Amino acid sequence: MQIKEFQSEENAGERIDKFLTEKVPELSRSYIQKLIKEKNVKVNSTVIKSNYKVAKGDQIQITIPDLTEPDILPENIPLDILYEDDDILVVNKPKGMVVHPAAGHYTGTLVNAIMYHCKDRLSGINGVMRPGIVHRIDMDTTGSLLVCKNDTAHQILAEQLKEHSIKRIYHAIVHGNIKEDSGTVNAPIGRHPIDRKKMSINEKNGRNAVTHYRVLERFGDYTYIACELETGRTHQIRVHMASIHHPLLGDCVYGPAKCPWTLQGQTLHAKILGIIHPRTGKYMEFDAPLPEYFENLLKKLRKMS
Repeated sequence: MQIKEFQSEENAGERIDKFLTEKVPELSRSYIQKLIKEKNVKVNSTVIKSNYKVAKGDQIQITIPDLTEPDILPENIPLDILYEDDDILVVNKPKGMVVHPAAGHYTGTLVNAIMYHCKDRLSGINGVMRPGIVHRIDMDTTGSLLVCKNDTAHQILAEQLKEHSIKRIYHAIVHGNIKEDSGTVNAPIGRHPIDRKKMSINEKNGRNAVTHYRVLERFGDYTYIACELETGRTHQIRVHMASIHHPLLGDCVYGPAKCPWTLQGQTLHAKILGIIHPRTGKYMEFDAPLPEYFENLLKKLRKMS
């Protein structure tokens, strides 16, 4: 357990959570709010709430508990690592791997694999010794996934994601021949009103979603495209391409129930990932090679067209 004490001087009127984020930059604002909720922050010896406004001369004390071990078991699962340093890890996720442990998938996930790979090289993310996943990709989507090793990196990169400054380009094969060379789908995405396992274009309750696409190759009944995300909603590319009548090949949720090819889910690959490094401030870009099944499918389509 660690106790830090501060006296406010020129911060009058500032929210306590914002004040502490500036004073203890290694902690995220969400974690500081959690500490406040758990009564680990006192002002003038009194427990306060996150919306408390700091007054000049306030004596502020924050108690930071020792890091806890997560309930996630490390598993020796091979990882295809594209890049790694003390702050971040970029992996090329295989098809069929779930990112986070959840109901029905408590083992064999990417987080289980990272826990084993990183061992004692992880520091606390919101008080727990675990990897920070900034963005997620579906179980049957392959490609670049960014992992943070500490709270500072997680906070900075989560902000980049929020500001839409992380570059994310996916490659996909869709049904039909897209006539235009490029285009944009700008349509809000929300939970499907009837099928709660699906997402849909939802003008009423959806969140802003923008996908830019361009054609890479045409194969008559199919088109090979690159999609750049401006936003990152659940199933965004899958829902957007289906909405313009070009669902992803292999996607039996948003496309045809029967697929003419033997595939495990949608043909979608997170190819390019570009970030501003949280420590150096330099732009870095990672390129995940297409998986073997995707390359083989492209070869077959080229022979047929």
